[in-house]
Parts: sequence; C-alpha cells; structure tokens
Amino acid sequence: MAVIGRVGAVLAGRAAPLGAGGLTSAIAKQPVAGPAWVSSLGLAGDEQADRRVHGGIDKAVHAYAAGHYAAWQAELGAVAVPWQAGAFGENLSVEGVDEQGVCLGDLWRVGRAELRVSQGRQPCFKLNRRFGVADMAARVQDSLRAGWYLRVERPGTVQAGDAILRLARPHPEASVAALLALIRDRVCDPARLAPVLALPLPPSWQRLFAQRLARGEAEDWARRLRGGG
Repeated sequence: MAVIGRVGAVLAGRAAPLGAGGLTSAIAKQPVAGPAWVSSLGLAGDEQADRRVHGGIDKAVHAYAAGHYAAWQAELGAVAVPWQAGAFGENLSVEGVDEQGVCLGDLWRVGRAELRVSQGRQPCFKLNRRFGVADMAARVQDSLRAGWYLRVERPGTVQAGDAILRLARPHPEASVAALLALIRDRVCDPARLAPVLALPLPPSWQRLFAQRLARGEAEDWARRLRGGG
C-alpha cells in the first residue's frame, strides 16, 4: 500500500444548458464542501445529462490531474472557462498522479471509499462548447490529458485533502495513457490488440478493441469529436 497522491477537490454538478441548440450537460462542476458520499453510481448530488455515454458503474467517478491545467493554459491562453478544478467536468481533481502513472485495474483507497481505475476518458464535442475552442475534444484526445474513470468497489465518503492510497496494481503494463494512445493512433495490429482484449475492460472498450481486431480498421470519431449527425 502506497500513498501516490491526494485529492485537491471533490466536485459535483447538475445538468444544465450548454450553449445553443438545446444541448444539456452536467460538465460544469462545483467544489463540494466537506465529506461527499460516493456510491456505485457516483457522487451524491452529481448528475449526467446523457446516460447513454456518461455515468453508470464503470464511469461512476471521473478523475482529472490538476497538474494538466498549467499545460492547457500555456497552450491555449484564456478560454471560455477558467483553467481550474472542475473545468473538465471531473469529480476528483487529483494531485500527484496522471494518465502515465495510473493503470487499468489499480485499486485505490480514498477517504472511506475504495475506487478502481476502469477506463480512460474518450473526449466528446461538448468540450468544444465548454471551452469555446472548436477542436478542444481532438486536442484532449491527441494530448492524452483526458482523465480517467473509477468504479466504486466500496462506497464511502471522500473529501478534499484525502490521501490516495494504491492498494493493488494487477496490470502494471496497462497505463491509461498507453490504452488511450492505442485509440488515438488507430492501432489495429492483432499482436498489440490481443493482450489488451485479455484485460478486464469495460464493455464499451471491449467492443471497441474487438471490432478493430475483427475489421482491421478504426472506428469513426467524427460524431464524438465534432457533434452532428
């Protein structure tokens, strides 16, 4: 068991309009004061506007590395929202860990809860609206500074200042960054995909990599990254 980081902020938000066109999102998160209860479906008081692609057991909690904000500010300067915890819709703004050092299946103790790394985030076009940057989703995907999701293995309370203790690392070869890079780079090589399919992937990623292996080509990202039909 090792302390690998800490929680800088716990954040939650309600679904609300996001720009024009009737689009709604709960991406705007606000800090939660004091302990927050986290169950198998996420933080108490938090919402997801589109349950088809957000929320659920495998996406109960979204974590984002606080250290990325300086890099985004240096790259893009001022945008539509401040470069601060919650801008990417994260529930946990974490310090000391990022996609390079977090692996699929890592088991954490945070406060009184136990959380397991379930998958990386695949950014969508709502980030373009959120930041007022036309290609923000693509930038996030290309940078691998996307964040990751946590499944709740044991419900409990979490709060800002909690240490992040890593209890187990069953798949040290499978960093979140490495898996996101396979997606970004449109990898279809069976020799590289077969070991990935042996990992405890969530259903959406199991389908993604299995379809690449079967078809020999990557999926279309246009709708996810740019929206529209």
